[in-house]
Parts: sequence; structure tokens; C-alpha cells
Amino acid sequence: MKLYKIKKSNIDRKGRGLYASKDIKAGTKIIDYIGKIVTNKQIDESDKYDNSKPIYLFTLNKRYTLDGDFPWNIAGLINHSCDNNCEYEGKGLKIWITSVKNIKKGEELTCDYGFGYDKDYKQFPCKCREKNCCGYIVRAESRWRINKKFAISNKKN
Repeated sequence: MKLYKIKKSNIDRKGRGLYASKDIKAGTKIIDYIGKIVTNKQIDESDKYDNSKPIYLFTLNKRYTLDGDFPWNIAGLINHSCDNNCEYEGKGLKIWITSVKNIKKGEELTCDYGFGYDKDYKQFPCKCREKNCCGYIVRAESRWRINKKFAISNKKN
């Protein structure tokens, strides 16, 4: 039995998400993130990879990136949350999603997309509505740059 099912997302109101089809324990590998391995040079030279549309890229190393923008990459349906219950892991040229918390049946699977804080961060508003949401899809370590309240809460941890 698969650990997930596809349903209308509570986060991306116009799209779909993955939901736990049964209780999942922390540390469980849930799904592989699959796609096409491309060179970083191809990404720099292609119009496909600009920030004006969704991109599904994972830098694998200095030379290669995984492009997951394909309909058969079911893991691409996992939405961003500032209070994620999963994370991306990888080794070599492979990426997969693992639970970082116990997840109850019916809960939406979420990851921190890990976007950097740069001049374009406002292009990516966050829709997670979690109490620790800074309003944009920016990796946890950089959220304090957007909202100073995260600098205080990060010092406590």
C-alpha cells in the first residue's frame, strides 16, 4: 500500500497535494523525487527554468541538477509549509522525501522548499497559513530576514 494519496490541497487551493493514506512514523521514506538529470549549464541556457513559472529543481552537485517538472513525478505535488512534516534527502543523483514527524492518516504531506532569501523572494508567497509562516517561501534559516520575530524564536531553539 502506498503511504500517500493525491487529493485537492488545503495549501494550494487551486491545485493538488499528497496526503498520508495511513499513519506514518517519523523517519519513514515516503516517495522518490524523480525527473531528468540535466547539467547546470543547460539550466542557465534554457528559458524553461526562469522564476516566472513553477520550477522543480534540485541541485545535486556542482555539475548536475534534477528537473522534476514532469507529470509522472508524483512527489512534485508535495506543497511547501513553514511547519513541514517531511524533508528532502538525497545521495548521489537521487532525491527522496522522508517524514520528520509522526504524520496522521489524512494529513497533507509538506516540505520546506528551502528557497534562499534573495532579491526575488517576494515572487514566491507562502500559502501554508501556519502560525510560524513569514508570508514567503523562504528556508527556515532565512525567515528572520523577512520578519524579525523569527530571529527571537530561533535564538530560543
